Amino acid sequence: MFRLFASKPIVSERRVIPLTLDDGSVLEVSMHRHPRARRIKLSVDERGARLTLPTRASERSALDFLHAHLDWLQAQWRSLNTDATSPLVIGVTSSLPLRGETHALAWQPGRLTRVQRSDEGITLEVRGLEGLVGQPATAAVQRALRDFFEAQARIDVARWLPKYAQGLPKPASRIHFKRMSSQWGSLSPTGVMALDLSLVLARPSAFEYVLVHELCHLIHHDHSRAFWREVEARCPHWRDERDYFQSEGRRLKAGLRRLCG
Repeated sequence: MFRLFASKPIVSERRVIPLTLDDGSVLEVSMHRHPRARRIKLSVDERGARLTLPTRASERSALDFLHAHLDWLQAQWRSLNTDATSPLVIGVTSSLPLRGETHALAWQPGRLTRVQRSDEGITLEVRGLEGLVGQPATAAVQRALRDFFEAQARIDVARWLPKYAQGLPKPASRIHFKRMSSQWGSLSPTGVMALDLSLVLARPSAFEYVLVHELCHLIHHDHSRAFWREVEARCPHWRDERDYFQSEGRRLKAGLRRLCG
């Protein structure tokens, strides 16, 4: 069902091992040592698979562990990619996810590569469109999509922030968006808030909960009972949103990665 491109290669401190799955697709497994690792661990997320081993563990043992868990690895990878957003194909992809919904996508040639939104849907203008139809998204298209998603996310945050300003000791000093591997948001000691860009693909109530969560860290810098009382006062349904991320979070992150590279 599975086969390694090479039979159990000698592994360096950080090495990528390509695996061919039974459907012919290739999954890259990143193998590396971690000084705090206590056992060999295999994990999967939207970026691929990761094989972590302790400093003193033998590479042969790690590879044996990988082979012993190949069935589990494929099942997890398939689950992650089931119903996930397909990679964008220029002139072919007909819809885009946004705010928990699917929106019609139209393609047009343009002097610049950019994304526009109207009541009719979303339009992606591409410079030199005629010669790119059927090809995977170029770097310019991916950059235009990232800019579009960030602009939409900032519109949402600007709409929600005034509701929660009262009762905060101070505002966030800055809010920026980036792709985060596991977290949905963070707040630095200086008040700089980072939010995962894939939040704009989620249902709005879930995105709003993450914003509330990080704003409440301006009051309490931990996850104490006092912190959760502040969250509850502003977002009584926060448990529903947490459950939503547990079931949909990996799909959302994978979807953004497939669209934006």
